[in-house]
Amino acid sequence: MKRVNRAIALGRRVLLLGFGIAFAAGALAAEPDRLARIQSAKALRVCIWPDYYGISFRNPKTLQLAGIDIDNARELAKDLGVEVQFVDSSFAKLIEDVTSDRCDIAMFAIGITPARKEKLRFTEPHLASDIYAIATKANRRIQSWADVDKAGTVVAVAKGTLHEGVMKEKLKAAELRVLDSPHAREQEVQSGRADVFMTDFPFSRRMLDNSDWARLVAPPTTYHMTPYAWAMKPGDERFHARVEKFLVDIKRDGRLLAAAKRYGLDPIVSR
Repeated sequence: MKRVNRAIALGRRVLLLGFGIAFAAGALAAEPDRLARIQSAKALRVCIWPDYYGISFRNPKTLQLAGIDIDNARELAKDLGVEVQFVDSSFAKLIEDVTSDRCDIAMFAIGITPARKEKLRFTEPHLASDIYAIATKANRRIQSWADVDKAGTVVAVAKGTLHEGVMKEKLKAAELRVLDSPHAREQEVQSGRADVFMTDFPFSRRMLDNSDWARLVAPPTTYHMTPYAWAMKPGDERFHARVEKFLVDIKRDGRLLAAAKRYGLDPIVSR
């Protein structure tokens, strides 16, 4: 009798488990994909870093957003027939913000790195940039790129940026200082506590356009070229394919190049 009862109890558990699996599968099947959700909500949520000059920059005086990926995001939303909603993010918070569904897509010229590719799904590149150094005009230690990686030189990078990983690997003699924000790395150089900070082509334009103390130190040949793209949460095949089609379209019809020229970024456009 006990064996019969055990068998009945076991059968009930198996049956309930089967119902649970079937219910979960049905719920997943009923869950609309991201593109359907975007179109239903009539809104595309786009993560940006609002301090990225020429890319996704919020003017501190007017609070207006401008940059190539602001324009691209607006064009993508227009193509989808929805409104765009910008969500402030950063390179340090990028993976968390995208994978936790704070936004549908991150569009702020995100460097494609192996570590990021493990967590995110990228589009094809739309830009590509080498690494540059910014020093003060008064700094006598740094005369050329060759002076960057020398004993006694202090190199600053912002935490979470691709420059952190690249410089950890490449620097042999200089001291690397990882700081919490891009603004902190600028302060380190301007104050003389660091000799240079590492950046890319778009941000170097900001420094030269807006800081009378800044001096560009460029590598004589390619140092570490990085392709830039937009990033999404893995999965959502239909949404990814739709964004890729949009990117192909704006490359072909000239919208990408026109946006790049508006912000002086045409030298780094991926065609």
